[in-house]
Amino acid sequence: MQTARTTPSRLAKRAHYDADTIHPILDEALFCTVSTVIDGQPFALPTAHARHNDKLYIHGSVGSHFIRAIEHGAPVCITVMLADGLILAKSAFSHSVNYRSVVVFAQAEKVTDEAEKMQALALITDHMVPNRWDDLRPTTDSELRKTTVLAFSLAEASAKVRTGNANDDAADRDLPTWAGVIPLKTVQLPPIPADYNTASLPAYLSA
Repeated sequence: MQTARTTPSRLAKRAHYDADTIHPILDEALFCTVSTVIDGQPFALPTAHARHNDKLYIHGSVGSHFIRAIEHGAPVCITVMLADGLILAKSAFSHSVNYRSVVVFAQAEKVTDEAEKMQALALITDHMVPNRWDDLRPTTDSELRKTTVLAFSLAEASAKVRTGNANDDAADRDLPTWAGVIPLKTVQLPPIPADYNTASLPAYLSA
């Protein structure tokens, strides 16, 4: 939704407010940063997340000061950013980045329904490593009691996207300095087993 808070003050043409743009960025990003102000002090927490429909889920310890503050109504700003390329221009001030980002403004809703809580934990786990949840031992009642799951509405969210190549000023384009894009990509490397591991590598990790 476009609001005063989700409308950028610069390069507004890069902003998007539709779920078809916002949701895939949230789904590709492995982590988000949740920011708030507690007693006048800014805090920012990088954390794992998962999206389901128009909700974003995170989890944390019931003893976390940060989690308790946002659980009880502290407004948050949630951000993710994916870097797709470094833009090298002929002027330092024309350098840029190809990126996809999302900003969400919301307040937390504590998940108290046990079925939804378990679903959210499964979503967060499988968001990091698809198909991992079903391969794990069952979650214990103690683990569940010690974990808070929070949901955030995506109603007030926006994406901002930059694509393309370098865009130097006309006066700089003939200078003998290389200009262009250095593409960036996050890749998964071969898994490294723990010293105590005796299980064979599952198919969902070897793919």
